[in-house]
Amino acid sequence: MALLQLDTVYSGYGAIKALQGISLTVGQGEIVTLIGSNGAGKSTTLKTISGIVQASKGSILFAGESVGKLPPHVIVQKGIGHVPEGRRIFPRMTVLENLEMGAYVSKNRQQFKESLERVMVLFPRIKERLSQKGGTLSGGEQQMLAIGRALMMQPKILLLDEPSMGLAPLLVEQIFEIIKELNHQGTTILLVEQNANQALHVANRGYVIVSGQIVLHDTAENLRNNEMVREAYLGTA
Repeated sequence: MALLQLDTVYSGYGAIKALQGISLTVGQGEIVTLIGSNGAGKSTTLKTISGIVQASKGSILFAGESVGKLPPHVIVQKGIGHVPEGRRIFPRMTVLENLEMGAYVSKNRQQFKESLERVMVLFPRIKERLSQKGGTLSGGEQQMLAIGRALMMQPKILLLDEPSMGLAPLLVEQIFEIIKELNHQGTTILLVEQNANQALHVANRGYVIVSGQIVLHDTAENLRNNEMVREAYLGTA
């Protein structure tokens, strides 16, 4: 059974129907990537899974349980972490306060300590800046903080939306190494990423979304070698 399953999901913003009946699965322990052009519905897919945008039709199952109608804070408690596009950290809060906000729905102090220690090990640069305001961090550090904040609830699956956006090439490499390490540690990942080449090199499988519809699904290796994907998303023919 898939850890996460979307079946014929429609959602959008008022009259704008961003998702037109998409179906996808993410298995336990996988990295699955969703690639497509700007406006294709990638971010809306993640927002719909995490409850920020409500699905109007279709079903969303997580660990066999329907979560499509649950509010976002309950979905987080179920084990779905979301790192949004643009990081969305709290710039006037310290790094530590940002991390504390990631665990705001939990009353378990032992879990908080364990999660904080894990984030410090994963992101030593963040550990050095706990008392620093989030808004004063570099772009790469803010992305690390955003991922760390999502990890504070010890999610079973992590939804990553454009983690490499706006970062220098060296930092992009670091972020993808972190993604691989998180997966190695047991976190399942659904990855939306503008850098389709990098995404398909870390993912097990991938889906291509066009105008709110899934048009192609295959192993990451096959997608890398697919002529349409190479021309449209990898910049090669």
